[in-house]
Amino acid sequence: MQHDDLAAAERLSDEAFYELDLQTFPPSWAPPEHRPESRRTGWIARTASFLETDPGGCWVAVDEGGLLGFATSFVRESTLWCLATYAVRPGFQGRGTGKRLLDTALAYGEGCDRWMLSASGDARAARRYRLAGFDLHPMMSLTGGLDRSAIPAVDGLRDGTPDDVELLDSLDRELRGAGHGPDHGALASMGELVVDVRGRGYAYAERRGPAIVAAIDEDAAVRLLWECLARGGDEPQVRHVTAANQWAVDVGLAAGLALHTEGYLGVRGMAPPAPYVHNGALL
Repeated sequence: MQHDDLAAAERLSDEAFYELDLQTFPPSWAPPEHRPESRRTGWIARTASFLETDPGGCWVAVDEGGLLGFATSFVRESTLWCLATYAVRPGFQGRGTGKRLLDTALAYGEGCDRWMLSASGDARAARRYRLAGFDLHPMMSLTGGLDRSAIPAVDGLRDGTPDDVELLDSLDRELRGAGHGPDHGALASMGELVVDVRGRGYAYAERRGPAIVAAIDEDAAVRLLWECLARGGDEPQVRHVTAANQWAVDVGLAAGLALHTEGYLGVRGMAPPAPYVHNGALL
């Protein structure tokens, strides 16, 4: 992948995931929409950062019609490989392009001890990941109208600063084996950093819900998630919740949100992190 591919990759990913959402979103959810302009800019900036930190993990497939598919992946601290995004042009899936892209991205992680990816509900993609050796853990999401009267008073938290990055990375190492490192810049662009005053967890709170919640005990995780909901909008989404994180289900239900199943967390060499609500692209 080159920088000149970024705009086309963003458009392809938007089309691919929009088509998938049309097929898989629950009837009770709002109709799928294309990615808004504000998020398109963020998507391109985040992917551009992968080209700076991990150019060997970012690949495209092309044909005479232009971009056919792409995969972006990254390695953190030489121990953890993550798949950020992976898509093939609608109508061209099932022809081997996706397998070649994924195999090339996986080769970039050779030597890593731990592997993570966040998968949609696409049956073809799930099959591909399982054949690649990933354990697939079904995920849940909580969405709907927030009952603000249910939000408890939360203490023991403070606004984070860039000086907290080493603390955040030390927590990440306990939970997933490697810090987020350069990805904190992208996370900070998504939402406000909130840190437990005892150093037991952190979260990035964005308007649509938590961008990530990471803690070493459930008490801290619960308080951080409530704070994310309090700071966000009235129609939040708590996504990427695995069965190992029932505390997040409990908070979402207490907040009046509805529970759905949605996609898979794929892992190799590790269990699903907990207490942890991962970020779909930065895991």
